[in-house]
Amino acid sequence: MKEFAAAEWQRARRTLGSGQQLISSDPDSAASRAYYAAFHAVTCLFALRGQSFSKHSAVRAALHRELIRSGEWPAELGQAYDLLLDLRETADYGGMSRVSAADARNAVQKAAAILDAVRRAHPELPQ
Repeated sequence: MKEFAAAEWQRARRTLGSGQQLISSDPDSAASRAYYAAFHAVTCLFALRGQSFSKHSAVRAALHRELIRSGEWPAELGQAYDLLLDLRETADYGGMSRVSAADARNAVQKAAAILDAVRRAHPELPQ
């Protein structure tokens, strides 16, 4: 499980970097990358706890149940994760709807906050 967690953390960091680079040129892709960065970071956190989930909805539910409702994470991080999911759905499936550069920038910042929260819980993870 530790190898899987390390791979997820590496993927989260790499994906966040990609999102940062795409904000101006491709806000839809930046928002999508921001969601996936948060998703991989949260998946890493749960993997380090010996938990794994096969669906995105299960990761979201566990985040709210085990991190937000328990008080381990502030409610704002749960709201941030939900916003990232909504923006990803717009970016990937929105038809004529598009994510603005401002929303993409906000998404990348929120994803970075989620990565920071995971790293605070596990300072052994590389920066």
